[in-house]
Amino acid sequence: MDLLNLLQSRITASVQLKQSLLSNEALLNAVTQVATLAADAYRNGNKVMWCGNGGSAADAQHLAAELSGRFYYDRPPLNSDALHVNTSYMTAVANDYSYEQVYSRLVQAMCQKGDILIGLSTSGNSGNVVKAFEKAREMGVTTVGFTGETGGKMKPLSDFLINIPSTDTPRIQECHMLLGHTLCEIVEQQLFPKA
Repeated sequence: MDLLNLLQSRITASVQLKQSLLSNEALLNAVTQVATLAADAYRNGNKVMWCGNGGSAADAQHLAAELSGRFYYDRPPLNSDALHVNTSYMTAVANDYSYEQVYSRLVQAMCQKGDILIGLSTSGNSGNVVKAFEKAREMGVTTVGFTGETGGKMKPLSDFLINIPSTDTPRIQECHMLLGHTLCEIVEQQLFPKA
């Protein structure tokens, strides 16, 4: 396969997967429900936290910034952060306890009932995200799993499951960002409607 054909095939795969989302009513309804729930959480003084590993950690941090900074227009900041951003904490807890506990301990410290925890994992099996969801459920924190097709171990721990119908990691992550961006846009519009 030459480079142009490779590029075209990847774009085609991305477009086809995104096209399939348009008719996936369960997934679309879950996204709109989570966005509405997040707006309600903010109205009640709660927050939205994010977690993931690798590319999913980068996506989590990106989406948290869309809420805590701004998305389409100037408005007050919203309380949202990615759990991995403190590297001293991450390396200390990974060293002193285990990497699987890095997020669950922060959930215990930072979250409260009524908050929302969004975990990104293309497999749905990331041990530290699974443990974070277990802790969140104990505490009455709403869990939202952004995963691939099966949902993995996160599926039964997710109050809302956004499972992209694919097993191709880059394509799943592209859809996570599309739906995550749209979720942030809905929250912004619901809380700060433009005249």
